[in-house]
Amino acid sequence: MKEDKLPTIKEIARQLNVSVSTVSRALHDHPGIGLRTRMRVQQLARELAYEPNQTAIFFKQRKTFTIGVVLPNLKEEFFSEAINGIEEIASQNKYSVLISQSKDDVGRERQIVTTMKNNRVDGIIVSLSKNTESYEHFTALKKYNIPVVFFDRVPTLPDFNKVYSNMNGGTREAIEFLIDKGHRRIGVLNGPEKMRSSKERTETYKQVLIKKRLKIDLGLVTSTDLTPEGTYQAMKHLLSQRPRPTAILAINDYIALDAMLYARQQKLKINKDICFVSYANLPITSYLETPPMASVEQYPFQQGVRAAEVLIQLLSRAEGPGTPDEPEIFQNVVINGQLVIHSKR
Repeated sequence: MKEDKLPTIKEIARQLNVSVSTVSRALHDHPGIGLRTRMRVQQLARELAYEPNQTAIFFKQRKTFTIGVVLPNLKEEFFSEAINGIEEIASQNKYSVLISQSKDDVGRERQIVTTMKNNRVDGIIVSLSKNTESYEHFTALKKYNIPVVFFDRVPTLPDFNKVYSNMNGGTREAIEFLIDKGHRRIGVLNGPEKMRSSKERTETYKQVLIKKRLKIDLGLVTSTDLTPEGTYQAMKHLLSQRPRPTAILAINDYIALDAMLYARQQKLKINKDICFVSYANLPITSYLETPPMASVEQYPFQQGVRAAEVLIQLLSRAEGPGTPDEPEIFQNVVINGQLVIHSKR
């Protein structure tokens, strides 16, 4: 049995005895085509269940109306909220979103970027893996006219489009909050040392202690590889310090939860024997009996929205006339964080 073929513009033209160009323009409501002809063409198209050949349209317009998004891990609520922001702006601008996870693996990140390039995405939004130090797989996209916007975890170099939270302001607020609560031995549970945010957090920590005339003990600053096991080892180090810290600033809410679990296993009472402040302020903290005393709100939804807006602007600019020698201007969007005090403590 012969399979039914999908209807084409040529089939509509043949049945109506008109040209292919007439059918094409009628389907697009071109004013040069008479109302009667337009109605006949569109009626037959509905009867035949005609659908435009997207591949041909993409080829003609040199666009797929698809945005690629590369994230470290979708199980983190932070990135789920960011995706909501990205998709809202993409949908408003008639773009689809292709999402992939690097799982914090640089090799996987490179492979995803190559796959997205080969599938002709128009642009890419990225939150870097925790181990990314080289950016060649992103800069190589320039020759294919695929713009890239980084958010949250962004490169330290200036020549990139970036959207991120102001780590310095939020960190300063968090440490000053703990000092005002009477803490003098404050530990810092950082992410991997290669991450830009880890370096900024450590520098701000030192600046605040100097300002408050408190002793800086870098034995109280340690790193986790973002796994529960890595966090347990980091906590073991912090609690071995003498005197041990009475408060800990953790890189995010999930790391804080792992750290708090370890502290409980050591028979410490949370926010009594040892207090916690974290980043992200995810909704999950409102369900905890003993959440961190405070969290630095980093506005993931807004970061996603702004990253998508910047990318849409870049794509729109690429469609305009422009001049070949016009210098590229990179956008650096900083969203100020805010310390949120939790009522349960």
